[in-house]
Amino acid sequence: MAVRFAVVTAGMVMAVSSICQAQDAATAKLDIELNALAPSQKGCMMTFVAENNLQAPINKISFELAFFNDKNAVDRITVLDFRDLPQGKKRVRQFDMPNVKCETVTRIIINDTPVCDGPAAGECMKGLVTRSQISVPFEG
Repeated sequence: MAVRFAVVTAGMVMAVSSICQAQDAATAKLDIELNALAPSQKGCMMTFVAENNLQAPINKISFELAFFNDKNAVDRITVLDFRDLPQGKKRVRQFDMPNVKCETVTRIIINDTPVCDGPAAGECMKGLVTRSQISVPFEG
């Protein structure tokens, strides 16, 4: 009887563990927020807030962004290096975009993560969640 109870208990523990791991994977995300655009001497200073809630630290990550202008056309595509993003930590990253007028940026889209060193392949884009604190839409 005791052996049977131990087997049933072990099975239940494994099932609960599997469910918890599946829930953790489902809630694992990489939050990237467009926080501010501000005119600078070079062009436009862009401020992002990033939080890595994936299941691994990110040693190095970059994002390929497409910037749309006031005519809803792609004005430029560029890659921004967000460096490292430790697991469970927020990081603020700023980029001074030369020859960009903030008032003409109407939308920003993340096309890809050409560099994502740390999580399993594809996890950075799969877990990506974007939002904007300003009137400019920011999409992933």
